[in-house]
Amino acid sequence: MTVVLDTNALIQIFGRKSPFSKIRDALRHGKLKLAVSTPMLLEYEEVVLRYSGFGAGGELWRFLTLIDLLHGNILRIGSDYRFHTITGDPDDDAFADCAIAVGADFIVTSDHHFNTLIGSGYKPQPIRPEEFIRVYLV
Repeated sequence: MTVVLDTNALIQIFGRKSPFSKIRDALRHGKLKLAVSTPMLLEYEEVVLRYSGFGAGGELWRFLTLIDLLHGNILRIGSDYRFHTITGDPDDDAFADCAIAVGADFIVTSDHHFNTLIGSGYKPQPIRPEEFIRVYLV
């Protein structure tokens, strides 16, 4: 199964007591593929550095590199796709564009802006992290 993790979901998968650690574990064990693009990676970096500092940014890159080396489950998508599906927050378009281009199953997010994808005809659908875990990672 291929997913795109919105920044809010990605940040929440880390930490020993994270309620979303099952997503991290599924990635770590190669049970999920994570699609990313350069604009997404830049946003991940910006937000992680802003809230958690340089050390956490390094941990994020080590995690992504390690799971890709172990399982090849990081799908890098070119950023030349522009579907303009997210009108409420243009920064979220990078995540929707990546998900649509790769044919991801879901965009894991707590952000309501992605609700515009529901019924839009595009394959990837938004799903809240809690629901994703409950339905797909039990």
